[in-house]
Amino acid sequence: MTKKQTNGDEEMTINELLRTGIQKLKEVNIEAPALEAGVMLCHVLDCDKTYLYTHGNQSVDNDKADNYADGINRRCNGVPLQYITGHQEFMSLDFVVTKDVLIPRQDTEILVEHVLEHFNAGRLLQNKSHANVGGAQGYFEILDMGTGSGCIAVSLAHFIKNCRITAVDFSKNALEVAKTNGVRNFVDDRVQFVHSNLFEQINSELRFDAVVSNPPYIETEVIEELSPGVRDHEPVTALDGGKDGLHFYRKICEEAIRFLKPGGLLAFEIGYNQAEAVSKIMDTHYSGVRVLKDLAGLDRVVSGYLES
Repeated sequence: MTKKQTNGDEEMTINELLRTGIQKLKEVNIEAPALEAGVMLCHVLDCDKTYLYTHGNQSVDNDKADNYADGINRRCNGVPLQYITGHQEFMSLDFVVTKDVLIPRQDTEILVEHVLEHFNAGRLLQNKSHANVGGAQGYFEILDMGTGSGCIAVSLAHFIKNCRITAVDFSKNALEVAKTNGVRNFVDDRVQFVHSNLFEQINSELRFDAVVSNPPYIETEVIEELSPGVRDHEPVTALDGGKDGLHFYRKICEEAIRFLKPGGLLAFEIGYNQAEAVSKIMDTHYSGVRVLKDLAGLDRVVSGYLES
């Protein structure tokens, strides 16, 4: 791709690299080739989009051009853009992502926004069922079960200054990524990262104002039908929700009873066709169960309150 590879040591310009990258991505039907080629070149050059278009005739040294070519080739072979750049924006924050974690998605922001609404001080004060929310020091205690990249836990800690988060994951590698994201977003002093199989390593004396989770919810037999970018590159343990996709909803609903304060919130992200099933699972011990839709009009969040 670079002239170093085909024409000695002659360097290519930013415009030439962009054109070549866009063309390669078009050939494999990448949906937004110009956008993705630009994002990858910005990543390699450590610059913003404006710089690309105001310095288009600037030469790029061959090592950086080769790094860019490698990224383009990986993208053409189906590697998600976020694993190439190592970053993804979520709730207007920057998150590091690696192959050990799911890529944060915009749909999950619906879950975070719902929890933020729940902790709106005025709403809580008006709702007697939430009179026990907040600890002695005025901190809300929130548990993020299956934290992955930490996008939910870190975002909540960023936007709710008077909260403390316990972020749990079974994967040690995922927890390392989440810790990195806690530090880079300046909330690591209020987020505790715990290696645990669900609630096994959580102090049994702790009681939370909310338990939040985006658990694995894909049916096992459907994994192979996912798009290659997801199936071949994202961690299967963060996708596989068991035979019917509901395994973790059952486990979390059952165990959260021991860890939630009376009236505490339990909120899940769900698959587009799981609202009825998850609502039924929650109905036994939780009241006010409701379903929220995402921007595409699909069911995305189910939540309810532990009955007092």
